[in-house]
Amino acid sequence: MKINDMMAPPPVHLPADPAADSDPAAAETAFAHPDSPLVWATRAEMLLAAGHLDDVAKLTAYAHARTAYHRSLDRLRANGWKGWGPVPFVHEPNQPVLRAIAALARAARLIGEDNEYDRCRQMLSDADPESVGRLIDAV
Repeated sequence: MKINDMMAPPPVHLPADPAADSDPAAAETAFAHPDSPLVWATRAEMLLAAGHLDDVAKLTAYAHARTAYHRSLDRLRANGWKGWGPVPFVHEPNQPVLRAIAALARAARLIGEDNEYDRCRQMLSDADPESVGRLIDAV
């Protein structure tokens, strides 16, 4: 990713997600690593991929995605992120965070929360512009 803004902070390179060596879809992984963006993003993505969701499933996907998003913010801030700047998708440990932002955008759109969709899409674009196509548009 090329950085054009000379005032931008350096790219964030997160350490491995706490659940990286586990099955992120397993309930026991969620209990063992409730702080993992990977766990909650995976759970949201599984619901979002299911297709035609009833209202309860939509709300559950949104709740998982929102949890993933907040766990992502916690990890970003703990690793020097100040609220903006590049978070490159090519750095594999960053991917759960970017997936969480995308999952929240997609789930927000499902429940009619268009302002949150727009905000998350912009946040994802600011973090890594190429990830928008990969994580939102291609899905």
